[in-house]
Amino acid sequence: MRLMQHKKEAYWFYWYLSNFYDKFVNPLFWTARMRDESLSIAQLDSPGLKVIDVGSGTGFTTQGIVEHVPASQVTCVDQSPHQMSKAKRKADLQGCTFLLGDAENIPFPTDSFDRYVSAGSIEYWPDPQKGVTESYRVIKPGGIALLIGPLEPVNRFSRFIADTWMLFPKDSEYREWYKNAGFTDIQVRYVRPAWYRSKVEYGIAIAGRKPAPGESPYVAPAKAPVEEGPLTLGRRLQLIWRVVAGSTAGFLFIPGALIGYLRTAFDQRGQDIPAKYREGLNGYQITALLVIAAIIGGIVWRVL
Repeated sequence: MRLMQHKKEAYWFYWYLSNFYDKFVNPLFWTARMRDESLSIAQLDSPGLKVIDVGSGTGFTTQGIVEHVPASQVTCVDQSPHQMSKAKRKADLQGCTFLLGDAENIPFPTDSFDRYVSAGSIEYWPDPQKGVTESYRVIKPGGIALLIGPLEPVNRFSRFIADTWMLFPKDSEYREWYKNAGFTDIQVRYVRPAWYRSKVEYGIAIAGRKPAPGESPYVAPAKAPVEEGPLTLGRRLQLIWRVVAGSTAGFLFIPGALIGYLRTAFDQRGQDIPAKYREGLNGYQITALLVIAAIIGGIVWRVL
């Protein structure tokens, strides 16, 4: 598995990422426009819906949900108390229910919710099929489960970084997991940030309907139980190494995104974006760009 595709590594990764997640990650890789386009296939416009947001993080996706569903009818589940603490402080999420939990073992009975939403969480799931199967289990018959995640990069260097960091599934894998779980009426929508100009799709939103009550008909192949044992010094050092290496791989995506946003600022194609979705670089991102420019300038100066 990838360096961050382990629950413990992901837990500590978000321990410090939570401090600037809304400042860097969302504005660059998971924008308001992408969120709203993805949520459109979850059909959140029916009255009285009970919604569960799994891997809710700092609540950015949840904020899109509560534009359609009263916060009192939304439950947020995440394994990171650090991310969740950020979400709890957001004014529009005050009525939500917050619960620490695991996407592969959701702490709710079968047939509990009308809608399931999970955005940017599958990247950390050790067993994606199990996570999708759980999404089927917790929604009511006729309910819809929406999963949003990245797609495998085509560029070799980007794919190497992605595969080192976390899970970036293929388009076909998302569809296979949903079909295996038993979903019907499967819909797909592709999303991308404004700076992304490649012809290859960037991210996917996939939704399916649960046709019958009960658990998923999918039967997982038998696996030997994994016994982690005590957290010895060797395992502690391994954990530290995986968190540092995985985090470094992840942060390598940021310079490219920043430069892409800078390029779109002078691109007339961005003028067709509705005003509420037009985003410029914030102060944190500008500072990061200046640091990157200084590093590149220093390297060039030394070479010359």
